[in-house]
Amino acid sequence: MLKIYLAGPDVFRPDAMEHGARLKALCAEFGFHGLYPLDCAVPEEIADGHERARWIYQANIALIAEADCLLANLDAFRGSEPDSGTCFELGYAAALGKPLYGYVGATGDYAERLRREHPEWLGEAGHDRDGNALEAFGLSHNLMLAVPARIAIGGPREALELITVGWR
Repeated sequence: MLKIYLAGPDVFRPDAMEHGARLKALCAEFGFHGLYPLDCAVPEEIADGHERARWIYQANIALIAEADCLLANLDAFRGSEPDSGTCFELGYAAALGKPLYGYVGATGDYAERLRREHPEWLGEAGHDRDGNALEAFGLSHNLMLAVPARIAIGGPREALELITVGWR
């Protein structure tokens, strides 16, 4: 059975455990086994914040290594970009040679979504408000995410459909 690591900022939701169960059930509908970061509970005896963080990091790295591929929620999180932890997980999985999949709910390339959802970040044509160039490749995200990953518009169901096609 194909194992899919379910990356994303979903672990920060108020209903994170329930949401993870829904994602895993959706994976099962497709005949896949979902691996959710919160599947591994931090042992209660680890009280120190840094040690807890280290434990979570190592547990998530182990789940990514166990997975056959990675599916990431690439919706903007706390700004106009995907969650930084999710981006790291994508990079780590890419370094391991795992196929990458993602989803984003909004249509349009990155520059279009920025204009629509975060106009306060725009500056002169082709630049942000700080004068930095905006990527103009017509991709859904920064090229370092959009080139190696197959990204669905919609949600996890649409991305799982991509995985189904990719694993035939």
